Amino acid sequence: MDIIDSFRATGALLDGHFLLRSGLHSRQYFQCALLLQHAKLASELISKLAVQVRNLNFDAVISPAMGGILVGQELARHLETRHIFTEKENGKLKLRRFGIKPGERFIVAEDVVTTGSAVRETIEIVKAAGGIPVAVAVIVDRSSTPGVDFGIPLYSLLKLHVETFPADKLPADLASTPAVKPGSS
Repeated sequence: MDIIDSFRATGALLDGHFLLRSGLHSRQYFQCALLLQHAKLASELISKLAVQVRNLNFDAVISPAMGGILVGQELARHLETRHIFTEKENGKLKLRRFGIKPGERFIVAEDVVTTGSAVRETIEIVKAAGGIPVAVAVIVDRSSTPGVDFGIPLYSLLKLHVETFPADKLPADLASTPAVKPGSS
């Protein structure tokens, strides 16, 4: 089963009118939690992501809460390294439970990237703590062409262009339908 088929089979690719974390609107939404709840399937998919980043020079995996935690944990398991995560506090991501050693090298793991705001926040947290972000690994890169630039390589299992729209430029079909915000805020 390919990656997009896995999303469809698990009900993790939703169609409708969605308000994304970025504030943009979309007709499609990747609810990775619906896919990741199937541990065997999640392990199979993320093992393919691990193959892409295995030979990088890294010490650990870090992920932003909420969506990246399962991806980061499974990726770290396949890479046989530790995993830490950032979490929300007063609307901003923070590193609360873990420490980063100066010079420690990280792969940033996330489920889906559209604008990359949570990944960017996590990269800045790593840098502020003296760590070195070396790559970003995601299940789905749905950023627009040419893609989001984190200043480090981006690896993904699936690169898919999904249209997004600012609230003031919605097409008629979306403007006539209430938006749903299914993900984490």
